[in-house]
Amino acid sequence: MSLSIADRIELHELAGRYGDIVDDRNWPGLDTVFTEEAVFEVVDLVTMEGLGRIRQYMENEGRHPLAHLITNIHIREEAGQVQLLSRGIFPIASRKEGPGHRVFYGSYYDQVVKTAAGWRISYRIFSTRRLETWPQGVPAGRQGAE
Repeated sequence: MSLSIADRIELHELAGRYGDIVDDRNWPGLDTVFTEEAVFEVVDLVTMEGLGRIRQYMENEGRHPLAHLITNIHIREEAGQVQLLSRGIFPIASRKEGPGHRVFYGSYYDQVVKTAAGWRISYRIFSTRRLETWPQGVPAGRQGAE
């Protein structure tokens, strides 16, 4: 698969759109980011299977930073698959009394597919530790285009 410039722009916007949707608490908007059968794994915390579960977790159980600043976005085409990789910088409220914030960061490792509605994430891994290679164990059924 050779991605067009339009595909690449749409994939960059997909990464940014996720951050805006979460920051706005626009849970219905998650269908513009994930496929219906998507899996979202937060390493060492939770694995959510399906868009409905992702929405439920985000709205009722998730702890969200003050903002999602998505950066270092790049796309990798490998063995007919498309991977969207990005970093996030996340300000969070300081644990101390008074003004100020702390910051944490992490990496998103996304398997993406082109659907009739546009590019969507079919499998996402978020990790606060950098992973040296694309994570193993992405189910074969989630790797191909829809």
